[in-house]
Amino acid sequence: MLVSREVRPGAAPVEVFEDVIVIKDLEVWCHVGVTNEERSQRQKLLVTMEMTRDLSMAARTDQLVHSVDYQRVCEKVKQQVLEKSWRLIEAMAGDIIQCLHSNFRFSNVSVEIRKFALPDTAYVAIHLTRQRP
Repeated sequence: MLVSREVRPGAAPVEVFEDVIVIKDLEVWCHVGVTNEERSQRQKLLVTMEMTRDLSMAARTDQLVHSVDYQRVCEKVKQQVLEKSWRLIEAMAGDIIQCLHSNFRFSNVSVEIRKFALPDTAYVAIHLTRQRP
């Protein structure tokens, strides 16, 4: 998606794109829950991430250096969830977003976390979106 055209004095206009990388339903196992009992065992969660950045150069060159290594993104997220525990999936999503902003050049990151904890429901979920600070 074309977001804007930047014009610098004496230079040709530069198109700025915001494209989206989606990693859907990354399975992670972590300690999360309000009670100590709930946090005592790792739980399976599904994490979906939507990360925005200009991918026009990657589309033109077919070179990973102009994109993002999806495996590295998944490894960073899995590493983070193994090293910490949370009471709320909202806080977990916020930490994942901060990790992605710190390690990759995304302009926006959205994270959805699905938790399978309540009886009589398929899942509960939260969805957070934050712009690069």
